[in-house]
Amino acid sequence: MHAGTAVPPVRPVPADRAFRAGRALLFVLAVLAALVGAGLPGAGRAHAAVPDRWGFAFLDNPTPPPGYVPDTSRQWGSWPSPAANPVRVDQVGTGSYVVHFPLIAGPGGIAHVTAVGRTGSWCQVRSWATAGTGQDVAVGCYRPGGAPEDTRFTVLYTTSSSVPSPAVGGYGYVYSNTTGAVITQYNSTGATNAVGYGGTGVWKVWLPGLGQPTNAGNIEVTAVDPAAGARCKVADWAPSATGQTVLVNCYNAANAPYDTRWTLSYSEKRAVHGPALPPKSYGYLWFNGGVPGGTNFNSSGAVNTLTGSVPYTVNLPNIAVPSDTAQVTAFGPGPDYCGLAAPWARSAGTVNLYPLCFNGSGSPIPSRFLTAYTSAF
Repeated sequence: MHAGTAVPPVRPVPADRAFRAGRALLFVLAVLAALVGAGLPGAGRAHAAVPDRWGFAFLDNPTPPPGYVPDTSRQWGSWPSPAANPVRVDQVGTGSYVVHFPLIAGPGGIAHVTAVGRTGSWCQVRSWATAGTGQDVAVGCYRPGGAPEDTRFTVLYTTSSSVPSPAVGGYGYVYSNTTGAVITQYNSTGATNAVGYGGTGVWKVWLPGLGQPTNAGNIEVTAVDPAAGARCKVADWAPSATGQTVLVNCYNAANAPYDTRWTLSYSEKRAVHGPALPPKSYGYLWFNGGVPGGTNFNSSGAVNTLTGSVPYTVNLPNIAVPSDTAQVTAFGPGPDYCGLAAPWARSAGTVNLYPLCFNGSGSPIPSRFLTAYTSAF
């Protein structure tokens, strides 16, 4: 992308979002500047499977004993013999946990987390780092108002480096600091993602070469803060033939716009942690008042369906294969946020996800969201 090329604009917004439109304009040039010089990786890079390392788990016990092994049907990873080398979780304080993924030590990557429950609690990533031969992901969970709370959650860590060959679908991620400086990023086309800062709690992300001219694929966003409670979401999404523009908004526990670190991942015809095939069993759905066709994907070729509202039920036929995981991200303006009301249910090959959204006070509401499910297989 050249400096004279405009970043695709975010779609027109209703009146209750008008104030954000002006703010977003302030940093279009910043995004463009960040894109100058973006290029492909060196021609000598090896083609390899994506992702390089990954793991996921569901903490089913919010007050686990030391070294707790969470639900074995909802955890897996890229290390040798995951069934014999399980994920373990330690609680280090109220609402504070460390998830130990074994045998996948190394730098980089991103993490996502989604709270599971009906009380309005939410979870964020505090940090992640190599620990011996493994990868530790620290998670913090909070009740409405911001006090720490013991909460169930799903957690995912993944890292990618090489450009896959042949390319299938598209995948990319960004880990951004508070100013929009990219800490780590990946793009399956070999291009370079960029972030522009637009004022407190607002960022615009550019994912060149990924996606379609109309909305297609899935996006997940997670706040990363070492101390304070924070929530992040997809505020808007503008596709184009040259890439995807995503607006990220973050809020503190008092529902005010807030500068925090965050992670974002985008996947089209790929599982939420990056791979194409395998796994053979994965799917995603975006509810934005309707369900755009390109954002309703099921790897079996079936069509996912959406019913209900508080909570919703997302029905994904033919792909319920343990071990598996799911993530949910809220969509739209304001401090509304979403999680899972309960663990996903499997029956006769079908999986049901139960997204549940809340207003800033923690009351359940009908709202918009993006959700993704994947099996390890």
